[in-house]
Amino acid sequence: MAVDLLLGLQWGDEGKGKIVDVLTKNYDIIARFQGGPNAGHTLEFDGIKHVLHTIPSGIFHEEAINVVGNGVVIDPVIFRKELANLSQFEIDIKSRLLISRKAHLILPTHRLLDAASETAKGKAKIGSTLKGIGPTYMDKTGRNGLRVGDLELSNWKDKYRALADKHEAMIHFYNVDIQYNLQELEAEFFSAIETLKKLTFIDSEEYLFQAQKEGKGILAEGAQGSLLDIDFGTYPYVTSSNTTAAGACTGLGVAPNQIGKVYGIFKAYTTRVGSGPFPTELFDEDGATMGRVGNEFGATTGRPRRCGWLDLVALKYAVQINGVTHLMMMKSDVLSGFETIKVCTAYHYQGKKISHLPYNIEASNVTPIYTELKGWEQDLTKMNSEDQLPKTLMDYIEFLEEALEVPIQIVSVGPDRTQTIHRELAVS
Repeated sequence: MAVDLLLGLQWGDEGKGKIVDVLTKNYDIIARFQGGPNAGHTLEFDGIKHVLHTIPSGIFHEEAINVVGNGVVIDPVIFRKELANLSQFEIDIKSRLLISRKAHLILPTHRLLDAASETAKGKAKIGSTLKGIGPTYMDKTGRNGLRVGDLELSNWKDKYRALADKHEAMIHFYNVDIQYNLQELEAEFFSAIETLKKLTFIDSEEYLFQAQKEGKGILAEGAQGSLLDIDFGTYPYVTSSNTTAAGACTGLGVAPNQIGKVYGIFKAYTTRVGSGPFPTELFDEDGATMGRVGNEFGATTGRPRRCGWLDLVALKYAVQINGVTHLMMMKSDVLSGFETIKVCTAYHYQGKKISHLPYNIEASNVTPIYTELKGWEQDLTKMNSEDQLPKTLMDYIEFLEEALEVPIQIVSVGPDRTQTIHRELAVS
């Protein structure tokens, strides 16, 4: 049984949580394969808004098992808060939420290191969420990290102490004013560890291998977006893991030849949180309208998102490197009321017109070239079938499909799970 993937194709915040929630009924297992609590997946149903940071987005479905894979980094303190928020929903966490022993732990000193490093950069800061993600992945690749499986060993606190002491020395090296009380932070951390130890730890690669043999459906859930990939994103303004399809193989232990469908999610426009290049960013009333109507604030940080027109050059790049087979377009309702909608179809780059994503897309190198399409006035939020969609929106969809050469299977017309239109004719 193939493992299907669900990925963001922009700079994150595309609406992956909602689509995982919508698709979960078709799968037995939802498995998160990378990232940490710097990601925020928002789900909305039954009049309640839920924000998940580490726990997979299938947790609200009784029939689904949720796996936190080895490629994920876990902050026990944030994880405990997530569990507390779920307690009111009578979810059998012990049986429905499984944690890979190979997943790495975020220590309090990882967060402090993150803050010290970002402060030391000054104006060159990358816009870190300051959740300790980068330093944790640095320890992972530096072969110093503390893993979930270590908590089952008698000497895990010795490993913790050695790593935390090393971090404190590094914090002093940055020579910046970072105020903290490590004893208080550690008390909260050790208490949260005890909560984490009550959950079910698994050898996730073996668990998923056996599930495949048994014919169970598995959906791998990514975090952030493809343009934040450590290798293929807008470096250095990226996250610290592989957010693209290849990350599912290393983040879950799934063989490349076992990958099936690749669902790619994008907004009908583009947003970005934090620093970094953004060719189609708008600084006018159109951008402000997108932000206001789309409620564009980070689910994790609360920071306002930068908004702009859809960048088809970047989107095509993400489709290519992920091998996307099915597309989902989110927040089409946010563009209702724009008389004209623009799509970036090429760049002016170093005196030439190009249609691929170059090495550097800083504003000094790249100027977007737009194609204009007619907008739509209708309120889409009450529509529930494709035949109700305005012709100009259908023209927009068909324009994108022709350029991307991949069908758009789902069109989202609002944040609730019910505001999701499935396009049967677009399925390949």
